[in-house]
Amino acid sequence: MSHLKKLMSEASGKIMESSAANISAWLGENFLPEWAVDALVELFEEGRYEEIDDRFFRFLAFGTGGMRGRTIGKSPAMAELGRQSEQGTPEHAAVGANNMNDFNVVRATMGLFNYCKSHLGAVGGVPKLAVAYDVRHFSKRFGELAASVWARMGGEAYIFDSPRSTPQLSFTVRRLKTTAGIVITASHNPPHDNGYKVYFSDGAQAISPHAEGIVGEVGKVAWGDVGKFLEIDLSGVKTVPAEAEEDYVKSIENCVIDPEVLAANKPKVVYTSVHGTGAAMCPRVMRHFGLEPHFVEPQMKADSRFPTVRQPNPEYAETLSMGIRKMRETGAECLMATDPDADRMGVAIRARSGEIRLLTGNMIGSLLADYRISRMIEKGIISDPSKCAIIKTFVTTPLQDKIAQSYGVKCVNTLTGFKWIGGRLELYRRRLEEALGKSADEYSYLERAKLSQEHSTFFVFGGEESYGYLGTDLVRDKDANSAVIMFCEMLGYLKSKGMTVDEYLDSIYLKCGYYLESLRSVYREGAAGAKQIQDFLANLGECPLESVGGVKVAKAVNFAKDEIFDADGIRIPSEKFYFYTLENGYSFAVRGSGTEPKIKFYAFAHEKAEDPAGLAEAKKRAKAELDRILDDLEARF
Repeated sequence: MSHLKKLMSEASGKIMESSAANISAWLGENFLPEWAVDALVELFEEGRYEEIDDRFFRFLAFGTGGMRGRTIGKSPAMAELGRQSEQGTPEHAAVGANNMNDFNVVRATMGLFNYCKSHLGAVGGVPKLAVAYDVRHFSKRFGELAASVWARMGGEAYIFDSPRSTPQLSFTVRRLKTTAGIVITASHNPPHDNGYKVYFSDGAQAISPHAEGIVGEVGKVAWGDVGKFLEIDLSGVKTVPAEAEEDYVKSIENCVIDPEVLAANKPKVVYTSVHGTGAAMCPRVMRHFGLEPHFVEPQMKADSRFPTVRQPNPEYAETLSMGIRKMRETGAECLMATDPDADRMGVAIRARSGEIRLLTGNMIGSLLADYRISRMIEKGIISDPSKCAIIKTFVTTPLQDKIAQSYGVKCVNTLTGFKWIGGRLELYRRRLEEALGKSADEYSYLERAKLSQEHSTFFVFGGEESYGYLGTDLVRDKDANSAVIMFCEMLGYLKSKGMTVDEYLDSIYLKCGYYLESLRSVYREGAAGAKQIQDFLANLGECPLESVGGVKVAKAVNFAKDEIFDADGIRIPSEKFYFYTLENGYSFAVRGSGTEPKIKFYAFAHEKAEDPAGLAEAKKRAKAELDRILDDLEARF
C-alpha cells in the first residue's frame, strides 16, 4: 500500500485532482483486496494516467434507475485479467470508483437493503429480493454477489438459475411479492459495459419517492463496510421457483387479442436473440402459439462478447445482417431480433415489392398501437375509448398521439424511461382497487379490462422510440418476449386481409398524416466529454435556441423549469430536457443519455398526405428537412 501511495505522489499533476482524491478515499477505507491494489500499482507504474482518470475522476453514479459503466477497462491491468474465461471474461472486473465492479455492486445492494428495511418499518417483515442477470461479462457474478449480500444482511433473496430477461424479472417481483428486484444488465451497450437496474415492489423501476430514498441510502454506505461482503455465500439464497416462470409465459397469452387469427394465418418468421437472454423465452412463447420460427443459429448461443455483431443493438442494420440473410434463404416475411436482456425488439419486414426493409422503433410502436386499439374495439374489449390509454414518452413519435386521437383513446406522454410508464400502470391499478375495495388480482385480464373502463383507466399499449413495447400491465417494463408475439399476431391478421406491413403503415399515414423521426447521438468519452455534455445542456437551459435549420422556433419547453401536466392531469417531474416546436410544424428535442456518454438530438417531421402521390412527396420532403435540423444541432454542440 505504501508503494502505491508513493506512486500516486509521483503522479501529482499527471492525474486529475478528483481522481487522486477518490483513490485516496478508497485506500483510506482499507477494503480493497490484494489483487485490486496490485492492479492500481500496475497502472501507475506504467504511466496509464488517462486510464486512471477514466476510472477514478468520479464515483459511478447510483442514479434513480441504478447504475451502468465499464466493467472491463480500456486498458486492463494484468492483475485484473488473471485467468480469463473461454469467452474472454477477465478474472476480476475493473478496479475503479467509476467502474461497474464488485465494490459498487456490494455498496448499491447494501444501500437498497437498508432502504427496503426502513420502508417496511412498522409493518415489519423481512425485505425480499428477486435477482436476474443477463449474459454479459460478470453478470452472473454480480447477480450472485447481490443475492449473497442481501441474504447475509438478513433478507430473503431469490435468483434465477441462469440468464433471464429484464421483463421476466419485472413480472417475478410482482409474482413473488418481493420488496425489490435487481437486474444485472447493460441492455444493448457495448460488451465491455454492465449495469445494475433496481425495481420496486410494483415491478417497475423505482421512481419518486423510492428512487431518491434508495440513492440516499446507497450514499450513506461506508466503503469500509463493503469489504465484509465481497465473498459470495449462496447458502441462504433461493432459486426462483419454476411456477413463477410458467406464470410469466401464461401472462404473455393476455397480449394476444385474437389467437384464432394467429392460428389460422401463421406468419413465416425468423428470430434471433443476438446472443442474449431472448433465447430462453422467445422461442418458447412462439411455439406456445403454434408458430415454427426459423432461427439465426449462430446468434442463439449466449455469448458475453456478442461476437457476430459490432453492437448487440437490434435497431442497427449491421446487427440484423445475419437475420436478413436468413430471411432471404427461407422466404420469411419478417425478422425479429431482441437485445441482450430481451426488453427491446428490432424488426425487418418484406414489403409488397419483395424488398426487405428495416422498421424504426417509432414505426413498430405505431403499427402495434393502431392494431391493438382497432382490434380491441372490434372484439369488444374496449367499450369506452375515453377510459382507455396508450402511454409513450415525449421523444416517441407524435403519430401515436394522432392514432389514439383517431379512436378517441387518451395518449399519455411521459419523460424518457419506461419506469414512468410502469409507474403510471401502478397508479391505474391503485385507483381500480380503491373503487373495488379488493385486489385486482382476483379478476382475469378481460374482467380487469372491463372494470378499469368503469372505475379507472384501461392500459392498451405502451412504448418508446428506442424499440421498447408493452401490451399489458402484468409486466411493468418493456417486454420483447411479448412484443415478438404481438407483432406475429398483427402479421397473421394482415395476412388474412391480404395486406403487407408496409401497406398497413401507409394506410395509417393516409389516415393520420405522414410522420418521420430521426435521432442523432453524439458521443463524448471520459471526464472531458461528460463536462462538455453538461455544459451544453446547462447553456441550453439558460439561452433557448431561437431558430434551427433556418426556421424560427414557435415554442420552447424547458422541462427543468416549466410547469407541464400530462393527459391524466399529473405534473411532469423536472428534468434537463428541452422540446422545441418550429414554425413549419416540425419539432425537435434535446437530452443527455441516462446510460451512455452522449447527447441525443431527436427531430420530428409532420407532413400532410391525403393520397398515395402526396404521401410519396411527403416522404421526400421530410427526410431532407430532418437532416437539415440535425446537422444544425450537431454543429452547435
